[in-house]
Amino acid sequence: MITRRKLLAGAAVLALATTGPAAVGPASAALPEVDMEALIKAAQIDPRRADTALTEGAKDSVLLVERALQAKGLLSTPYVDGHFGTSTVAAYAAYQRSLGYTGLDATGLPGTSSLRALGDGRFTVVRALSPGSVVTPRGVQINTRTRAMLLEAERLLGRQLGITQGSYNSGVDASAGTHDGGGALDLSVSDLSSATRTDVLRRLRTVGFAAWLRTPAQGDWGYHIHAVALADTDQSTGAQNQAGDYYLGRNGLANRGPDDGPVVAKRTWEEYQRSL
Repeated sequence: MITRRKLLAGAAVLALATTGPAAVGPASAALPEVDMEALIKAAQIDPRRADTALTEGAKDSVLLVERALQAKGLLSTPYVDGHFGTSTVAAYAAYQRSLGYTGLDATGLPGTSSLRALGDGRFTVVRALSPGSVVTPRGVQINTRTRAMLLEAERLLGRQLGITQGSYNSGVDASAGTHDGGGALDLSVSDLSSATRTDVLRRLRTVGFAAWLRTPAQGDWGYHIHAVALADTDQSTGAQNQAGDYYLGRNGLANRGPDDGPVVAKRTWEEYQRSL
């Protein structure tokens, strides 16, 4: 099966073969840039909006992607508008499938390899995002980006957290598919005070997680914190929806109620790192 990681590795080899003096010229330098961080933010937020508002700072990048999808006959002209809504998601998923991707690699959330392939001759990709490889710290699967985020949150807290569910796990019936892909974590907080739970949420949100306290009153589960790494390009559709809802001030549950967690500046892991 073709995966984003395999295609990205192939693209890296091709780049090494074409970066000599003969491969650099005015045409390549003149290509417009797609800011992948801004694009992914729009791809998470816009499908969850009740209107066609644009995500701040993302319009130019979204338009470049939409025009490329339109040129391939995958997106109708009325939807080339800078709003990465459900029609653009469906068109991008169709493009991913045309590359041979399936499953998590064809959800309509752009990955670096498919985005660079779409931009061939049309645009270049800057501020590229990668979830990294899959690792198994503390006996659960997560990717290296999520691991780095968790370790930084724990450093800020001054304590280690117990992980009860990781990522890439399709067997979590109560999760509505949020753990099927990357960036998702459930953390044990049953033995922590209310104040400490709030502090954990604040630290997780500070480093780039959408994170909420889940209680028995909300569903068939015990007290735990559910966290989704913003801008993780391996996310399942359910996790993408939760990330978008977090940006829009909602609780990440099916009822889409108001966010009930601590207020912090909403930023990704990459934005947090640049703030240090």
